[in-house]
Amino acid sequence: MAIFTPDFVQFFKELSRNNQRDWFQSNKKRYQQSVKVPFETLVSQLIVSIQEHDPELHLQPKDAILRINRDIRFAADKTPYNTFVTAFISHGGRKDKSIPGFFIRLSPEMVGVMVGCYGPDKHQLENIRTAILEAPDTWAGIVEAPVFREHFQDIRGEQHKRLSSPFKEQLEQYPVLANKQFYALAELSPELLTRDDLTEHLMTYWHAARPLNEFLLKAIKRS
Repeated sequence: MAIFTPDFVQFFKELSRNNQRDWFQSNKKRYQQSVKVPFETLVSQLIVSIQEHDPELHLQPKDAILRINRDIRFAADKTPYNTFVTAFISHGGRKDKSIPGFFIRLSPEMVGVMVGCYGPDKHQLENIRTAILEAPDTWAGIVEAPVFREHFQDIRGEQHKRLSSPFKEQLEQYPVLANKQFYALAELSPELLTRDDLTEHLMTYWHAARPLNEFLLKAIKRS
């Protein structure tokens, strides 16, 4: 049985046209039934499936799922609600985006999957670059593997204009060293939402990204 009904997409389409508190409050029961509860179910299923391969993942859905309320304190756009749901499934959960993991965003437009390391700090970033230089063949084998390319294509991230030694000397050979982030994206059809095998299908992306996440996790844990 599918986790989501077509009303998941319909709810967010209507929210996009009526993004205000009064409308949301009058549709809160519908939000609970069509969005919140099924999304918690999906995230719970993904966590359990991932724990079969990573028993050190100690995470509850509430620690992975971001709030639907937007932080509008410093935003020009004052609409109060996101028109999508997001979860960060990693050892750090939603509070630590420096930890490599499996991140999903569901909306009427797409099922989005992101893997890798999105917010490394300065020390973690240096560790990742060092790990790539120390094992360039391992890194290439991960990001050029057919299964990875089939699911994600390439590594993305903003880039520094200048690098310090020893990285700047290797930049021509390894352009990825300039990255501030090391992540990959997949944008899937929203029709996937109402399929019976949604969890299983998403897990194929987790498996495709597992070598990348393990490489990055090991790198950022270096002393």
